[in-house]
Amino acid sequence: MQLRELGWNSYFEELWLSKDRTGMIPARIVEEQRQGYRVISEEAEHSAEITGHLRHTAAGRAELPAVGDWVSVHLLPGELKALIHEVLPRRSRLSRKVAGDRFDEQILVTNVDTVMIVTSLNGDLNPRRIERYMSAVWESGAQPVLVLSKSDLCLDPLSEANRIARIAPGAGVHVVCALSGNGLEEVKPYFVAGSTVVLVGSSGVGKSTLINRLLQSEIQVTRSVRPGDDRGRHATTSRRLFPLPGGGVLIDTPGIRELQLWEGEGLDDTFSEIQQLALCCKFSDCRHQTEPGCAILRAIEENQLDAGRLENYNKLQREMAHLEIRRDPAAQSERKKLWRKRAMAYRKQNKGL
Repeated sequence: MQLRELGWNSYFEELWLSKDRTGMIPARIVEEQRQGYRVISEEAEHSAEITGHLRHTAAGRAELPAVGDWVSVHLLPGELKALIHEVLPRRSRLSRKVAGDRFDEQILVTNVDTVMIVTSLNGDLNPRRIERYMSAVWESGAQPVLVLSKSDLCLDPLSEANRIARIAPGAGVHVVCALSGNGLEEVKPYFVAGSTVVLVGSSGVGKSTLINRLLQSEIQVTRSVRPGDDRGRHATTSRRLFPLPGGGVLIDTPGIRELQLWEGEGLDDTFSEIQQLALCCKFSDCRHQTEPGCAILRAIEENQLDAGRLENYNKLQREMAHLEIRRDPAAQSERKKLWRKRAMAYRKQNKGL
């Protein structure tokens, strides 16, 4: 298999030739496992582990290999094993904040051209969740595409697609049914030689069934949704890269239960019409709450903007502001000082009662 079929292009070629890598070959991370990795090169697929040097020089988990990375490896003679010496600089990376209270970045996949956000046209369709996904994808540097699956479960899939398209500016929207194959011709043009596409979404939206169709093989296990609430159950348990017949690379991911944004630059692309409306507000410091002359509130009153969309935009902005405070120790320290002052003032006030 040639490197181009695995997503290699001029960007990585220039990086590779920029320094001496004698004795090394380029390979791509196929899967991250508990005790190591699977990598694929022009030679074959190998099990691999990182060198001690790479492990100790990495500033954090985000600098270690992730699925989709191109790496410099040394093949062990006579074995289908490799040592990973270096992670090549990434063209794109889809990240989230790790679940829970820990403050750390979790890289989901790297070096993807297109992120297909798969959501099913059943009772679990959630526009607010789609906006969150869109923000993460725009931040990654990849192109978002919405795939509305299980169209056979929806009475009017085209109307739903038009409704979703209004909250996904700049993204293609496609309606598919993986079981019957309807709509698959619309998404196949994204899978061309040299391209990398990743499927993301909640459990039970049909990612595994779609992948089996695209791979023309029953590679991924599929499971039905839970009866009663249309919520999914995990079929895929790890991220995995698959070369596609005819070129292109596809990455499958487990169902995402929680997607906390890591950075907030993608919000402007996701909510671009709110950004434009804000420029027309009467006051430059308008908070879009009760201020007179607010263009955003007027758009809501005239049914040109969904109030839920503004509410979610504000929610995500607050989430990112909180994250920035945690990211910046100085800002966090100032906030603690402010709360201490307020607490002292409150206690003094109560003593006088």
